Amino acid sequence: MGRMLTLVAAGVLLAGCGRVTPPPPAAISPPPVVASPASPSASTNGLLPVPTSLPVPSAMPTPSPVPAGPFPGGLLIADRGNGRLIVVDKAGRIVWQFPVTGSLPAGQPFSADDAFVSPDGLTITANEENLELVVRIDIATRRVIWEYGHSGLAGSAPGYLNAPDDAYPLANGDVLVADIRNCRVIEIAPDKHITRQWGQTGVCVDNPPATYAESNGGTPLPDGGILITEIRGPRVVRLDAAGNVVFSIHVPAAYPSDAQLDPQGDVVVSDYGNPGAVIALDPTGRVLWRYGPISGPGRLDHPSLAVPRADGSVVLNDDFRDRVLLLDPRSGRVLWQYGVTDQPGSGLGHLFIPDGLDQLAPGVILGT
Repeated sequence: MGRMLTLVAAGVLLAGCGRVTPPPPAAISPPPVVASPASPSASTNGLLPVPTSLPVPSAMPTPSPVPAGPFPGGLLIADRGNGRLIVVDKAGRIVWQFPVTGSLPAGQPFSADDAFVSPDGLTITANEENLELVVRIDIATRRVIWEYGHSGLAGSAPGYLNAPDDAYPLANGDVLVADIRNCRVIEIAPDKHITRQWGQTGVCVDNPPATYAESNGGTPLPDGGILITEIRGPRVVRLDAAGNVVFSIHVPAAYPSDAQLDPQGDVVVSDYGNPGAVIALDPTGRVLWRYGPISGPGRLDHPSLAVPRADGSVVLNDDFRDRVLLLDPRSGRVLWQYGVTDQPGSGLGHLFIPDGLDQLAPGVILGT
């Protein structure tokens, strides 16, 4: 996800848009996997009630009870600080990991912000914002089979990207990616030509549908439209399949990140900061609810992607607290967690700057 600020968090210095140079994880003893439902009293698992001053809609559905496996097909996590993708099953075990020996071209590093499984379940598309690359990975062989961009070289000419974010694989085989610093969203065909573009390259002005002020998310929608998040709006813009504006709403966030639509057509967006927040707004821009404790175990530190689920819960990356959460925003309860809060690492049950996620269908990864 795009970053435009300087901070020190979890021992990491960030400067500029997504430029992360993580230190090695601290030497720690691997604890048990944290991957089970949290009880209301389990404050050590990051629980904190939503402050009563924040609006929480009474009509919001209460999430169904979460069994031991809230993600029956597994959860794909872009574990950015560790330079890996992992899939954890419903028991919290790692059942798939990338890269392995032979996965990448010789000498090429890997640092994925986000990763999404293709509609056919055969490949994963990952964007590497620091490296100016989008790659497609064959799940079965764990090898890179396609890439767009030039490793370590930013640009706007054909074949180049500048801080790519949220690379979504489409059913037609194309890839939809927000090209943040070029202020555009582009659709790239398998033969690497751009089939469609939203925004004007290098014109970073909030004036949809013509131009966008640093688009750090371009989420494809079921109706063929797209949901664009503008960092410097700060706005979320919904376009229809023809590129017409359905709505354009101001977001009360210092740094909106990777907006998504919930099943009711409302917007759920992260506020990428510390303390961070997750905010839901209707298409008029009215705040429906906001989760953003300012202290304690429930505080979010640069949450980058929050995905609403049909039962009203939200799964999100809490990047710099080194965890992925399943949150009930109605009660402020954390229902499930992977990663140990504020303990970065690569051992059993640990994450280090988890920056992307995708919920998998059963059977995509063998054994899930």
